[in-house]
Amino acid sequence: MGMATRVPFLCSSTSPNHCHKYCGVAPSLSLPVSSSSLRLRSLSLSSSSFALFSLAKRRNQEGVKRVARGFGVVAMAETAKSTVLVTGAGGRTGQIVYKKLKERPNQYVARGLVRTEESKQTIGAADDVFVGDIRDAGSIVPAIQGIHALIILTSAVPQIKPGFDPTKGQRPEFYFEDDAYPEQIDWIGQKNQIDAAKAAGVKHIVLVGSMGGTDLNNPLNSLGNGNILVWKRKAEQYLADSGVPYTIIRAGGLQDKEGGLRELLVGRDDELLKTETRTISRADVAEVCIQALNYEEAKFKAFDLASKPEGAGSPTKDFKALFSQITTRF
Repeated sequence: MGMATRVPFLCSSTSPNHCHKYCGVAPSLSLPVSSSSLRLRSLSLSSSSFALFSLAKRRNQEGVKRVARGFGVVAMAETAKSTVLVTGAGGRTGQIVYKKLKERPNQYVARGLVRTEESKQTIGAADDVFVGDIRDAGSIVPAIQGIHALIILTSAVPQIKPGFDPTKGQRPEFYFEDDAYPEQIDWIGQKNQIDAAKAAGVKHIVLVGSMGGTDLNNPLNSLGNGNILVWKRKAEQYLADSGVPYTIIRAGGLQDKEGGLRELLVGRDDELLKTETRTISRADVAEVCIQALNYEEAKFKAFDLASKPEGAGSPTKDFKALFSQITTRF
């Protein structure tokens, strides 16, 4: 005669509620079985339970993999961002570069370096703006640590001597403040930045200079007897010899005009100075600085930069093609 016994049912779920919901069977059932078939039924149930357990295990592993892949995508997105320091971020062109980087948070983590607390307040006083003196190598190290790229926009600035009266037809005379001559700012200060960046493992340095450096008699060299283009050129050569991937941009006459409206022109050895197209907007220079970070075609290259007048030609959009035109390393 058959007898009733309780046979445990193994569910792959760790929760009884889940077992009831998805298996449709109580944790234990009263089943009429004969002693001769008990072992077969137990074996059959055990096999079914094992199959369910294996299926649940596979699904759990697949879920873990999906989560891991999800975290991987997030991690890749985070590491894809490039931390970029703009030195001279308080200057007219530097402010534009810093602002453009801040407007692209999915691509860049922006930092700025300024010389005074007043300049820091001018550009928003954010925590990512550092105060330091490029003439003091140690003071700029905190700003450079942990960055991927450096954009150098520091420059000595000549001042007009007091007493100048343009109504009298006079020509202005210029001077540089003590310890702020081009030798201190454009040579020693930029050398300090390059050295600190190299020591920190920075992957790319963009240096903005000026056209005219091939001519010792260029009028800019006479301003305040500073020989500003001579010292800028010396810093450019130092960067080119440093071994750090670089882009040297020698901009034409800078204009305070809207960017993105003109066809950009690249040249070499001041050849653009012999043409009518030897100026460029600060906003366009700023955009080229940032675009140079995105293309291998911009690395280990130096070039002059100007633009056609607005309305002449087509505004430059393909920066890879622009950088591909350049063949000069210095």
